[in-house]
Amino acid sequence: MKDISLTRKRVKLAVTLGDPTGIGPEVVLKALADSSAVERCDITVFGDRTSLTQTYQQLEITQGLDCVRQYLVHPDTLKVIEPDSHIGQAWSLGEPSAQTGAASFRSLKRAIAQTLAGDYAGIVTGPIAKSAWKLAGHLYPGQTELLAEQSGANRFGMMFVATSPHTQWQLRSLLATTHIPLRQVPDALSPKLLSLKLGLLVDTLRDLFGIEQPRIAIAGLNPHSGEQGQLGAEEVDWLVPWIEDMRDLYSNCTIDGPIPPDTLWVKPGQAWFGSTASKTIQTHDAYLALYHDQGLIPVKLMAFDRAVNTTIGLPFIRTSPDHGTAFDIAGKGIADATSMKARSRWQKL
Repeated sequence: MKDISLTRKRVKLAVTLGDPTGIGPEVVLKALADSSAVERCDITVFGDRTSLTQTYQQLEITQGLDCVRQYLVHPDTLKVIEPDSHIGQAWSLGEPSAQTGAASFRSLKRAIAQTLAGDYAGIVTGPIAKSAWKLAGHLYPGQTELLAEQSGANRFGMMFVATSPHTQWQLRSLLATTHIPLRQVPDALSPKLLSLKLGLLVDTLRDLFGIEQPRIAIAGLNPHSGEQGQLGAEEVDWLVPWIEDMRDLYSNCTIDGPIPPDTLWVKPGQAWFGSTASKTIQTHDAYLALYHDQGLIPVKLMAFDRAVNTTIGLPFIRTSPDHGTAFDIAGKGIADATSMKARSRWQKL
């Protein structure tokens, strides 16, 4: 009988290195050395080949040749598309600059263009330095906004997905607002914005996860969800009425909230770590956090090396790790590639 695994069509993915002086090149080399992470994928790396080679050679020095061969793929075996004519520069690991920002920006933009053209089914992005993008003249809050702009998407979101290694329970958290200063959050939030995010979340749970009647928890904004207006007026003024309207609109969903932010994550934490209480608690299929740290502090506490950041609402699937460039450990051989490998496995393509 013919081996089905040998005849199955491999999905074509674009993988960007991110900032060439961060840990992006290292986690890419580690992830692509793991056959279980790439067995279903035909991967092309977008970035400076010199960065991959430089990282590999640096790790040969710090880790030893025999050790490196065990956990790194050799750069010469990879398909690499370099950003443009400004290639071949030897960067200093851990030292971002306008040049590295320009390189990571150009690589991502080219990966987006070729994915939209149908060359790839999805994009896996390495971590970038927003400060380096700014130095290069690219004023975007992050990669998510560039992806949405280039794709023409006006309804998109930043969702984190992770599966517990303890219980196999799956955490899903969507952010209503992303990379904005905390003092701007109350002004950015509105019924219109949350309606867009909730609708996108309901569609994603149905289309990507097969959940037709989801249970969704929505966080409050203020401590104790405002405590009837004593600790903030947003809940009373519009958030509670909006949630009541959404319950009527999405009659096939269970929508709970606003749940006080300090207790929202108690049950997910029990479900993730497998406490005694986790056997009887009822969790939600997804959690809608109102701002960046409200959603990401608990996600990173539970699943720092495992969570997958995916941009929902694009015409293709894009994932990224839940960590940054980690310039302080670039080239030291200690960067964890678990999140990079997890995003390749998670993509439903």
